[in-house]
Amino acid sequence: MTIERQNPPGLHTPPGYHHVTVAVSSRTVYLAGQCPLAPDGAVPEGLLPQVDQVVANTAAALAFAGALPAEVVRTVIYVVTEDRSELSEVWDRLTGSEIGAAFSSASTLLGVAQLGYPGQRVELDVTAALD
Repeated sequence: MTIERQNPPGLHTPPGYHHVTVAVSSRTVYLAGQCPLAPDGAVPEGLLPQVDQVVANTAAALAFAGALPAEVVRTVIYVVTEDRSELSEVWDRLTGSEIGAAFSSASTLLGVAQLGYPGQRVELDVTAALD
């Protein structure tokens, strides 16, 4: 089995992990948790602008790996909130986005206490399976 670890151009430089890991055999794609960091490392203010940046980063990482949102087989969405209405806002924004097809498979949506970057409110974990 061959494992490729790569960082797509246009995304922030991660501290020791890779945005895309591809295991070549059954062609499964595992994305690192996609954070709302712009290529310069800035985190947008506000929950929905962060969701939009996560969508853009996830779309770029999936495309870099040769995967389509419809080929995503599992997502885990982490949101810093105790408010169920904010969880619903995030879900609606994600499912209505350019990667919306990714959420038709197994998915988990969690409210959490905190995430890794200062000011970060949302993160997305994605696994895709390709032919």
